[in-house]
Amino acid sequence: MQILLEKTGKKFNTEWIFRDLSFSFEKNNACAILGRNGSGKSTLLQVIAGNIQPTSGHVKYLEDDKEISSQQIFRYLTLVAPYQELIEEFTLAEMLNFHFSFKPLMPGFTLNDVNQLLGFRNTGDKPIRLFSSGMKQRVKLVLAILSNTPVLLLDEPTINLDQAGIEWYLDLMAKFSNERIVIVCSNLRQQETAFCSASLSIEDYERK
Repeated sequence: MQILLEKTGKKFNTEWIFRDLSFSFEKNNACAILGRNGSGKSTLLQVIAGNIQPTSGHVKYLEDDKEISSQQIFRYLTLVAPYQELIEEFTLAEMLNFHFSFKPLMPGFTLNDVNQLLGFRNTGDKPIRLFSSGMKQRVKLVLAILSNTPVLLLDEPTINLDQAGIEWYLDLMAKFSNERIVIVCSNLRQQETAFCSASLSIEDYERK
């Protein structure tokens, strides 16, 4: 699969967030979108995800040289972002069952395997609203990473994670980033993007 940006730009009112951005995202070539806070990384990721439309240019999604419409791309991707919420009234078991009823689980995995991978103790029937911020982030990450989708979009994936959590995340990415398009938005660089072999600086396309 391939995602192509062709002279893509986005503005709100009269202000350009980014402009004239052309780039190709490929599988097996994880890419870091880098830039300071407020530089437009999250906006670009939302454009790539098809959640907002570009103001100029085009985003194309290709699978085996056949174009996928932007209205259907949600079927091919999973997203983790700080503004994304879990259903906090659910227990962990309910959240896993709900999510994986919409997105297929990685082949060979069961919901029990997902639980084991999270490594939580004594969560029982505790609602997610009572989880720590780091636990919630782990749940968001494992839901996305273990979904069997060809595109994985991560916006500041290590937010709220301690060092052990960051190492856990990097281990997951080492195991599950192959054969996918992986795009990571980060201002921490090496801490979140150690596995990325390509990068794009959003600041190179700011407000021209």
